[in-house]
Amino acid sequence: MYNHKSTKDPVVAAVTAGLGAGAVACFSVSQGQNIFVAIGVTAFATTVALIVDRLFFN
Repeated sequence: MYNHKSTKDPVVAAVTAGLGAGAVACFSVSQGQNIFVAIGVTAFATTVALIVDRLFFN
């Protein structure tokens, strides 16, 4: 009855999440934030987005 096998590509989800978080980080760097903090925030946001996608949307 339920299709438990997902056909979503995790690479597409990672790229989408990374682009969204990267856009915000780019703006933050333009306002004076440290580049390494921005990279860390982008990596963390991407990881959380992938975990949420995997747990709640599969």
